[in-house]
Amino acid sequence: MANLVYRRVSTDQQSIDRRNLVLDEAGIEDPVVFEEQAGTSSRLHPLERPKLGELLTYARPGDTMRISEMFRLVRGTQHILDVLEVLHRNRLALRIHDGAFSAMDLTARHPRTGELLSTVKFMVQTLAAAGELQRDIQRELTYDGLRAAAAKGDKGGRRPAVPADKTDTVRTAYLEGRSIAALARDHSVSRGAKRKARREYENRVNAPGSDI
Repeated sequence: MANLVYRRVSTDQQSIDRRNLVLDEAGIEDPVVFEEQAGTSSRLHPLERPKLGELLTYARPGDTMRISEMFRLVRGTQHILDVLEVLHRNRLALRIHDGAFSAMDLTARHPRTGELLSTVKFMVQTLAAAGELQRDIQRELTYDGLRAAAAKGDKGGRRPAVPADKTDTVRTAYLEGRSIAALARDHSVSRGAKRKARREYENRVNAPGSDI
C-alpha cells in the first residue's frame, strides 16, 4: 500500500520547514510526494487543485494519503467533508500528522449505513469552525494594526535595508560595541538588514587578500 504525501507550498519558509519536519519525523516509508506549486490559492476548492487531482488519480484502494496538518489541505468545513467523501469512495485512508485532527480517525464510518460517524462529523465541524475563527481574528488584528500604524504615518511593510551612505557609520558603531537592536532603532532599519550588513563586512574582512 502506497504512502501518498500531499503538500501545499507556503510563502513562509519557517512554516515550510516545520511542516517538512513533521512529515520527516513521521518516518513515512517510500513516500510518493504530490506538491502544489507556489501561488495555488488556499481558497480554491481542494478537489480542484492540480496536484491533489494527480494524487487521487494515482491512488489505489488501500493507499494512505498523508498531510502535515488539516489546514494545508482544506480551509472550510464543507471542503473537509467533500474530501472525506471522495477518500471514502476511493477507499483511501487519511493520516494527519500534526494539529487537532491528528488524533482522530476521520474516515470512521457507521458499520450499517456506511455514512460518516456523527461524532466524527461533529468534531470536524467544530474544529474547522474554530480554525476559521482563529484566522478571522488574526486578519482583524492585522487590519487594526495596519490602520493604527497608518494613523501614525507608518505605511507598513518591511523596514528598509541599510542605506549605502550609512554603511560605514553603522559598521564603525557596531565595531565599537553598539548592539544590533540599538543600531536598528538608530537608523530605522530592520535587525535583519543590520545582520546582513555585518555578515557582508565580516566576509570581506575574512576574504583572502583583504586589507580591511
